[in-house]
Amino acid sequence: RYFLVGSNPAETKYRVLKIDRTEPKDLVIIDDKHVYTQQEVRELLGRLDLGNRTKIGQKGSSGLSRAVSAFGVVGFVRFLEGYYIVLITKRRKMADIGGHAIYKIEDTNMIYIPNDSVRVTHPDEARYLRIFQNVDLSSNFYFSYSYDLSHSLQYNLTVLRMPLETLRTEITQTRQESFDIFEDEGLSTQGGSGVFGVCSKPYEKYVWNGKLLEAVKNTVHHDWLLYIIHGFCGQSKLLIYGRPIYVTLIARRSSKFAGTRFLKRGANCEGDVANEVETEQILYDASVMSFSAGSYSSYVQVRGSVPLYWSQDISTMMPKPPITLDQADPFAHVAALHFDQMLQRFGSPIIILNLVKEREKRKHERILSEELVAAVTYLNQFLPPEHAIIYIPWDMAKYTKSKLCNVLDRLNVIAESVVKKTGFFVNRPDSYCSILRPDEKWNELGGYVVSTGRLQTGVLRTNCVDCLDRTNTAQFMVGKCALAYQLYSLGLIDKPNLQFDTDAVRLFEELYEDHGDTLSLQYGGSQLVHRVKTYRKIAPWTQHSKDIMQTLSRYYSNAFSDADRQDSINLFLGVFKPTEGKPHLWELPTDFYLHHKNTLSLSQTRRSYTYWWTTGVLKHLPLPFDEVTCAENRHKLTVKKFHKYEEEIDIHNEFFRPYELSSFDETFCLAMTNSTRDFMPKNVGIDPSPFTVRKPEETGKSVLGNKSNREETVLQRKTAASAPPPPSEEAVSSSSEDDSGTDKEDEGAVSQRSTPVKVTDTGDNTKITENVVQSTKDVYGVNLSDVPSEDDLAIYARFVQLGQSQHKQDKSSQQFCSKHHLDRVINLIPISSFSQDNIYEVQPPRADRKSIEIFHAHIQAGRGNMQPLGKDDFLMYREYIRNRYL
Repeated sequence: RYFLVGSNPAETKYRVLKIDRTEPKDLVIIDDKHVYTQQEVRELLGRLDLGNRTKIGQKGSSGLSRAVSAFGVVGFVRFLEGYYIVLITKRRKMADIGGHAIYKIEDTNMIYIPNDSVRVTHPDEARYLRIFQNVDLSSNFYFSYSYDLSHSLQYNLTVLRMPLETLRTEITQTRQESFDIFEDEGLSTQGGSGVFGVCSKPYEKYVWNGKLLEAVKNTVHHDWLLYIIHGFCGQSKLLIYGRPIYVTLIARRSSKFAGTRFLKRGANCEGDVANEVETEQILYDASVMSFSAGSYSSYVQVRGSVPLYWSQDISTMMPKPPITLDQADPFAHVAALHFDQMLQRFGSPIIILNLVKEREKRKHERILSEELVAAVTYLNQFLPPEHAIIYIPWDMAKYTKSKLCNVLDRLNVIAESVVKKTGFFVNRPDSYCSILRPDEKWNELGGYVVSTGRLQTGVLRTNCVDCLDRTNTAQFMVGKCALAYQLYSLGLIDKPNLQFDTDAVRLFEELYEDHGDTLSLQYGGSQLVHRVKTYRKIAPWTQHSKDIMQTLSRYYSNAFSDADRQDSINLFLGVFKPTEGKPHLWELPTDFYLHHKNTLSLSQTRRSYTYWWTTGVLKHLPLPFDEVTCAENRHKLTVKKFHKYEEEIDIHNEFFRPYELSSFDETFCLAMTNSTRDFMPKNVGIDPSPFTVRKPEETGKSVLGNKSNREETVLQRKTAASAPPPPSEEAVSSSSEDDSGTDKEDEGAVSQRSTPVKVTDTGDNTKITENVVQSTKDVYGVNLSDVPSEDDLAIYARFVQLGQSQHKQDKSSQQFCSKHHLDRVINLIPISSFSQDNIYEVQPPRADRKSIEIFHAHIQAGRGNMQPLGKDDFLMYREYIRNRYL
């Protein structure tokens, strides 16, 4: 047998799973329902060790040996032989949201469960294992023990704010009954001691190990189930005059119809589209950690392929294969299914920003635009006008080529109108400063206003053909506009407007480019080709050669490695299940039938062509159906009652761990980008505000990067199924370095994403030319060469005279001096509560009687003389003992 022993972070409660190794092909898992203490679990393992030794009393050979230590179970998988267990053996903290840590998987371990004595070998098992491991779990897979990453922050906090009466009626689990030595005190039945904990089901679309956990989901306790997401997670610290604001970017990639660039286009028969990613930017004040007391804000937007049946034939070996519409869909059946999903999750309005080309010599991208317009027009006939889908076509490529138009200015106008329609989420009511300094833009803001803050209703859905380069820039501009509103709502800026070349926007731009690079590697096989600086037209000349290299890298990946990556994704997600007597994965001519279920069996129920939405969705619009309080949604929640002192709900104990010795490696394991350290100019006297526009040469980041660190970051960011790494690059670029904002190991790993600085090349050594000597006017804000005025000199003379007399005279003569001599100099009025106010002596304020008693009791306790404890002290101590050891 294998024994899987799991504990809570405090290591005070343990659970045990028993895995049977005698079954060659079945998975037999016994969940021990008992919750063990640390002492009990040691005794249990000791008894198992003793009972399994070959000879009684023998100490040399152990009956129980530790196979592996892990941080979580990804799942169980079976190919043609027995089951494997996939364990997380290394993790790295990437972000922190309200005290809930988000980890990136760094390494995993697959262990074959059945014993060698019962193993039935199969010749193709090793090949399936190799294909499965081709999905690199150490690249951009994330998990959290206590925060639901598959849902948005708005959903998670809305669930927490459900009415208490609703929760009381929906209790599905009760506290585990255990022996309590303090039962006779009646402590647990006192009023106000009960706390409700809410656990929601994850949103399956964004969970990547759902199929791997399917075998054990109904047999083990839900604490064992650890759901992972795939995409991107980055966090940076924005310091506003020392006040820490955490800017977090989380991208969730859909596990439905997932795959690589040319092999997954359009949508499947269930309305799931290719390359669908939900990007959420979360902003919160890190000085207050709690979800209930802190200030949190978030904004969500989506990217995804055009929701039609279309594809591109890659057998022609062309860089841009022709687009073909595979099936006629006059009633927009697929688009209806897709937008129905969006209405349920996001509410209305749904805004489509379509960036594909409108005018072309040869009809290519325009095919998609024309079909999408027809689909949206058809669907809007049946929706109420106030909830209609908004369609915004904008040919971004045409505007980029034009010398008269500024692409980002036009995008900024679109972003403003989008954010005004959808609003954003914030968990606190409008601050008083917005009433004192009203802003016209703020009053026009949409969304849904509630007593506790604002809710985002509706979402922006951006697409081009690939949903990579153009989409990322458009999403950055919308995110930048939303960030300004978020900062304004938390009372951090006086107007909801952010300008380029400020520290805040540079930090946000770097986050978005890391986000774009990562998503582009996962879907397209290379980093971004066109970046924000490309569209601002400030990218240096070296950028063009890098763009060519990224294009070649993308073409190579699409032509040679995408098919293998697609096979491994299909196997990992359980789209294909190996079966004896049926064709193997590598023998299939296409995976079309795996992703389109209607090709294998006809559906018995046909959806209406006119009422194309799910019943009940329209009734609650503009609010998303998933977030309203109704019977259907309450079934997705598990409610449990806790005592207010229980460790499971005490986030302070879990986060700060006051009962154990702190390790600096764990306390400071999260090395995030810092606006002051990494972006603010190093010159003294410059305005430290992150909202001040900087000149091109004023950047906190050096243009020269550390090559070894850069290559290390590239290795860390290599995505699923071994995409080809980017070509090695020289150090003088400004924008296409793959330099993750949260993956820096030290300050030497400097980013390349700052505004370009002139560089002179002198042989092997490259030096930045800058003016080191600065004028006193630049440094101190005043020119010291000017002669002071007579009034200033007179004040200075009095100040010197005061200082001299203070040094010369002792305490006895000070009173005399103050009456006769100092009256002629300046009349000083003491402003402190001390009777004597000078640099030598102060008289401490008097402590009250209670404070003195507490201090004396503290001194006596140090000498071993303890004071008698009061009733409150006894109750608190008993609660501690009961929660800790019982």
